[in-house]
Amino acid sequence: MEESAFVYYSALSLIFLLLTFLFFYTRPKNYKNLPPSPPSLPIIGNLHHLKKPVHRTLHTLSLKYGPVFSLRFGSRLVVVVSSSSAVEECFTKNDIVLANRPYLLIGKYIGYNHTVLTQAPYGDHWRNLRRIATVEILSTHRLNSFIGIRRDETKRLLESLYTDKGFAKVELRSKFSSLTFNIIMRMVAGKRYYGDDGDVADMEEAKRFKKIIRELVGLGGANNPADFLPLLRWIDFNGFQKKLKSLGNTVDEFLQGLIEEHRSKNTEELGIKSNTMIDHLLSLQEAQPEYYTDQIIKGLIMVLILAGTDTSAVTLEWAMSNLLNHPEVLKKAKAEVDTNIGQDRLIDESDISKLPYLQYIISETLRLFPAVPLLLPHLSSDDCIIGGYDVPRDTILLINAWAIHRDPNLWNDPTSFKPERLTIIVVQKQTRLFHLGLEEGLVLERAWPNVLWA
Repeated sequence: MEESAFVYYSALSLIFLLLTFLFFYTRPKNYKNLPPSPPSLPIIGNLHHLKKPVHRTLHTLSLKYGPVFSLRFGSRLVVVVSSSSAVEECFTKNDIVLANRPYLLIGKYIGYNHTVLTQAPYGDHWRNLRRIATVEILSTHRLNSFIGIRRDETKRLLESLYTDKGFAKVELRSKFSSLTFNIIMRMVAGKRYYGDDGDVADMEEAKRFKKIIRELVGLGGANNPADFLPLLRWIDFNGFQKKLKSLGNTVDEFLQGLIEEHRSKNTEELGIKSNTMIDHLLSLQEAQPEYYTDQIIKGLIMVLILAGTDTSAVTLEWAMSNLLNHPEVLKKAKAEVDTNIGQDRLIDESDISKLPYLQYIISETLRLFPAVPLLLPHLSSDDCIIGGYDVPRDTILLINAWAIHRDPNLWNDPTSFKPERLTIIVVQKQTRLFHLGLEEGLVLERAWPNVLWA
């Protein structure tokens, strides 16, 4: 017994010494001008600094160490950018160098081994995916073809709110989430998964979908130490990899079921195809089966569902909160609608250009409360310079959109909700800044087109 305990603790000591050696050995030695950094601990680096909410923690660190600073996530170097000028430098001068994504476990097990649009490395495959998204799926013509769906779901939401009228408490997050999920799923697959039982064709399938979404949000938003500490990946710390793999299989099975259902339906209806995005992708598959594989289609569907739902629901909730907490803004917005649209009909998408103040409200909401405070991480494929500091190859880049949107050097009274601060010219010039709070915004090579329907 004592002998086995000795072997066990000896092995642990050896592993600790090995990891300590690797930690210090892999630290960049040839870069004398790395971004400033808080002190780090052996093995874990600065992982202990990542207190939630992470974007606020990183903002606090930036106030001490500057708008460009570095952290160690285990053995990985991470550079955090919190200024608009540094962001411009990242995506103009260094756009190609910083176009890749870090290889994280969620991309392996959920993102079809890093082949989906938001996880794929920069190259021909990613460019093809982006072309498909912008030209075949999210073109103005295709989005306009779904305007009836968006009108119908908006009308259903208003009817639901009217039914709940009175002094009873109304929880808007779930209603906005149902709205956005139903819009996306009807556009993608022609299905409603949220609402009264009579409006949902397959309740069991709807339950499966909701369970998948809950698990994706739960695991997808987790900070996984195994991504930065190889030992934890080897031993599958907390069973995280097992959970991701199981969830990945469940997601794949669900998406494949949607594809097979539409493929079968189109065959049975003798070539009469519906107008969903899945049907359109299947028609492209018939023309180019070698490229439009089922895996490519499933990856595109998954990104569409995840990118266009929760972010939109969060933004709607914050916009409503801002209006209710600023009655003078609500009064001015109502007056604009009454003057330009009238009270005899609902606002239509074609009316937006006539409502500049409403646009200011949305832009100011995105500035103060970006749906994604920290953008999806990037990975440097070569050495580069950001903010005058050396950034070695294989460095993870984090952009703190929340901090940039509240930078007092850009905005007067940056924490106040003031739609009047904006003009059409400012909105046009700052479009990229505002939409940093979505997936990627309009940031050059990594532009993510969900801004088209946001």
